[in-house]
Amino acid sequence: MLIKKIGHCCLLIRSGSGDNPLILTDPGSFSVAQNKLRGIDVILITHEHEDHLHIKSLQEILKNNPHAEVIANEGVGKKLDEVHIPHRRMRDRDTVEIKHVSIEAYDAKHEEIFEEIGQVQNTAFLIAGKLLIPGDSFFKPPTFVDILALPVAGPWCKISDAIRYALEVHPAIAFPIHDGMLQRNRVGAAFRIPEQVLKKNDINFVTLEEGQEHDFLFAGFKDGK
Repeated sequence: MLIKKIGHCCLLIRSGSGDNPLILTDPGSFSVAQNKLRGIDVILITHEHEDHLHIKSLQEILKNNPHAEVIANEGVGKKLDEVHIPHRRMRDRDTVEIKHVSIEAYDAKHEEIFEEIGQVQNTAFLIAGKLLIPGDSFFKPPTFVDILALPVAGPWCKISDAIRYALEVHPAIAFPIHDGMLQRNRVGAAFRIPEQVLKKNDINFVTLEEGQEHDFLFAGFKDGK
């Protein structure tokens, strides 16, 4: 599984061979490189906050990828209806298969910022049974996952909670997301401490930074891809 971090929670994902779909997640306002991408088949949007859904960015992406299918929840869907963007809505436990790759949706409550501030519908996506994208949540999946996209910063995210979440899910490997508000040369503890703790607990932590790409290919995967 090849994963490129465009920025924050915007990822470009290819699971397996070149015949499998090219998936983009959460094209938000904290990155712009997604606007020039081509060849995208699927766009997954976890929730409607602007750092995960930037309408103008999504419109630009769809202009360059007119056949891409947008997948989102009801809350996001209402926003997309307002600007006439076609999409597929997925509810809790819905599963769709696109080019032989499964995408499963799970209700995953947005972590608290303060009481009801910022509370919107949040959906976690499990891609190919391997990669969990939790959105703004510490959602524990009902099954083992090989790779966890681990939120490490934000107004709702404390690093101790993020580490405990990773230990609870206990994937084979984790990498940081939701870090776009951090200065790139001052990431510090947001990467260093998870790497230190998770390594001691047999979880490999890949410090994937903005613009970097990593091939998550190792024997621990269920089918080696």
